[in-house]
Amino acid sequence: MARSDNKTVPTDQSVENFLRTVQPARRAEDAHQLDKLFRATTGFSPVMWGPSIVGYGRYHYRYKSGREGDFLATGFSPRKSALVIYIMPGYADFAELMARLGKHKLGKSCLYVNKLADIDTGVLRELIRAGLDDLDRVWPVKPF
Repeated sequence: MARSDNKTVPTDQSVENFLRTVQPARRAEDAHQLDKLFRATTGFSPVMWGPSIVGYGRYHYRYKSGREGDFLATGFSPRKSALVIYIMPGYADFAELMARLGKHKLGKSCLYVNKLADIDTGVLRELIRAGLDDLDRVWPVKPF
């Protein structure tokens, strides 16, 4: 079986230290709010994945091709251009929730939000939970 060579792997970097480095101040405030929201919604303690992704939970995947590996179940990255929110394996089946979320842009497994004030955080909680439940049906989600 082929192990994946994911570039994004868990690190021992402190989440709290990372969040203290987020700039500008408004993005840092949103990042701290997201951390609280993800902790409360998932019940998981965060772990840094790579230099800038705060992840909650993990899962082990194995594709039919034989490729396998571990990845974060959900999380976020407070980037300069936007807050990036990760829902694995993606947002394809969440059209109803997405319609209620507020101002955002969408990638395959990434949700881009300029600021938390642009979205309904209650709907974001629903979305995180739905994404974890969906992922858990395919690959069991576990704490790190």
